[in-house]
Amino acid sequence: MSNSVTGTSGEDRSDYSRDESKVIRARSLRLLGSLVSPLRWQVVLAAVVLVVSTALRVAGPWLIGVGIDRALPQVIENNDWMPTIVVVLVYLVAAIGGAALIGWYVVVAARLTQAVMIDLRKRIFLHTQRLSLEFHESYTSGRIISRQTSDLDSIRELLDGGLNELVSGVLYGSFTLVALMLVDWQSGVVIVVMGLPLYLLMRWFYTRSQVVYRESRVISAKVIVQFVETMTGIRAVKAFRKEPRNDEEFGAVSADYRDVNMRSIRLYGTFEPGLMAVSSMSLALVILWGGIRVSDGAIEVGVLLAAVLYVRNFFSPLQEVAFFLNSYQSATAALEKVSGVLEEQPTVPDPTEPVDLWRAKGAVSFDGVTFGYGADRNVLPDFSLDIPAGQTVALVGTTGAGKSTLAKLISRFYDPTRGRVTLDGVDLRRLHPKDLRRAIVMVTQEAYLFSGTVADNIALGKPEATLDEIRAAARAVGADGFIEALPDGYNTDVNKRGGRVSAGQRQLISFARAFLADPAVLILDEATASLDIPSERLIQDALETLLSDRTAIIIAHRLSTVAIADRVLVMEHGRIIEDDRPEVLIGGDGRFAQLHAAWRESLV
Repeated sequence: MSNSVTGTSGEDRSDYSRDESKVIRARSLRLLGSLVSPLRWQVVLAAVVLVVSTALRVAGPWLIGVGIDRALPQVIENNDWMPTIVVVLVYLVAAIGGAALIGWYVVVAARLTQAVMIDLRKRIFLHTQRLSLEFHESYTSGRIISRQTSDLDSIRELLDGGLNELVSGVLYGSFTLVALMLVDWQSGVVIVVMGLPLYLLMRWFYTRSQVVYRESRVISAKVIVQFVETMTGIRAVKAFRKEPRNDEEFGAVSADYRDVNMRSIRLYGTFEPGLMAVSSMSLALVILWGGIRVSDGAIEVGVLLAAVLYVRNFFSPLQEVAFFLNSYQSATAALEKVSGVLEEQPTVPDPTEPVDLWRAKGAVSFDGVTFGYGADRNVLPDFSLDIPAGQTVALVGTTGAGKSTLAKLISRFYDPTRGRVTLDGVDLRRLHPKDLRRAIVMVTQEAYLFSGTVADNIALGKPEATLDEIRAAARAVGADGFIEALPDGYNTDVNKRGGRVSAGQRQLISFARAFLADPAVLILDEATASLDIPSERLIQDALETLLSDRTAIIIAHRLSTVAIADRVLVMEHGRIIEDDRPEVLIGGDGRFAQLHAAWRESLV
């Protein structure tokens, strides 16, 4: 299996080894650095504003102490109010200036957060869209949605609130401790000594919450996956009366999510009282020792009051730091998963020196191709095949014979393990992607329609097409009649997943889309499976006309579709066991003749 699949298999685990955790943490930090690096000057501005505002805020208790010990005695002894007025004015200037700068900092930080988030959101979308089909077939849609929604929300909460709380809290605590040392170093020593139990408490909370929050992200993704898969397959759910079992499964996942959230709440419920206990003990010791010294005349009352205020202020931002740890664990786990997706590399990479193929003729060849979906799932063993340009080939065989795999290799959704697949003699791995997608188009059983009008969906393969060209393509496949009958004709909004048209009509629109693209090679992978018999007969003439000028590969269980082929290949276990014109194979006694006889009997 390729790295794309093995890489995602560990994305939602919570039992990383120490070495794995280091690698993942380094990967997450690289991602964060690449997001912040283009905004470094805005980061510098935010840092300067925060430092100045913090310094102004920290000056408050010192000014109060000066007012009590210096200015107040002047009023009492000399009736001199000037020192008091000066202290009050300086205090007000510091308070108002600090508040104004904090407001500015909030705006600057918010801009930074939004810039990072839009960059990250676009990276995830563009990168997952660029990844190969192998990734998307192994990585469920619910997990992708979780990366783009709940994980990004956790990262946004960290940047928007948690990181601000950490930076401002640590900076404010550091400035407060320095100011306390300058005002009364002995009270500062008390805080330093009480730093040991504080460190142990913070360390315990950090270690325990790291595990809990990673589990929370894993289970959160499972909740989203369960919900998305149920709603996406709601028709099957109702058809097979799966609601009770889904309720039970979703209830179990939701209960796990509740339990992990309760564990995080209990952690914080233990941490917060512990923090309050350390804070109260420190404040009590400072007041006790300070009171003794005031009674001895060693320090003044204003100094003690300033020290008490600084001690209280020192512990108050630790609450903010705790909130940061709360959001940090969640965001770290989310960042690990997001960075994991962004680290995935396409298993079908674009060529470094692409070959341009302006007008493809459509000759397809398999030259000694070996391919498997894993080491134990070899589908095509040493497979060779030549399809001349302009030939219509039908692939027939039992499920798992390798027909769809052949189509995926021709479309270069996958690359062969060994050998090569060529178009007009050029290895598909060397073709320029735009030439490849223009030359080869696949129509599958799942006719997906995007939000927009019918005309927009038909023009998907040729965006510059005129309405007349769109109408002509629809008319060619027999879709014009029902489209004109829609409320707004070609301007009808099909809604998400083509809600206003039937499955057969969606398939006809996808046919029109492919024919408008006018590829050199057209692959129909069970493309008529959603059509009823009248609809299938309706497009038979159109298929014969439109496929006559191009190479066509038809994969179909309905042998009526096979009748228009120039050549039929019967596949078994990744090998071709019969290869001839349809009428020749029908007249024989081989596998295709047996399949054709069984099909005719089913129509009786």
